[in-house]
Amino acid sequence: MSHPRRITSRELHLIQLYSNWEFGMTPTQFYGKWGVSYEQIALICFRSDSTVRGWFKSGKNQRYPTRNDLLNLGLVDLFLEHFEEIPLEVLRCLNMNT
Repeated sequence: MSHPRRITSRELHLIQLYSNWEFGMTPTQFYGKWGVSYEQIALICFRSDSTVRGWFKSGKNQRYPTRNDLLNLGLVDLFLEHFEEIPLEVLRCLNMNT
């Protein structure tokens, strides 16, 4: 049985920073910035196409993304903006073919 890694003050600081991070991107912001389809946004957020379409509606049938949806879109935006700067080891962790 393996032993978990100890959390150092550096990692505790990172956890604290993350827990207070006001980070995310709305579907409208992401759609306006990147040439993506609703289906691709659904893929990023692990949602159905109809749920994503509901985010772009107005009125009584409008739906709203969750905090996790905003976070997923924000993270993908960060990856897309900084793709060339991402170390190869990190890309491998994402199981990307590079």
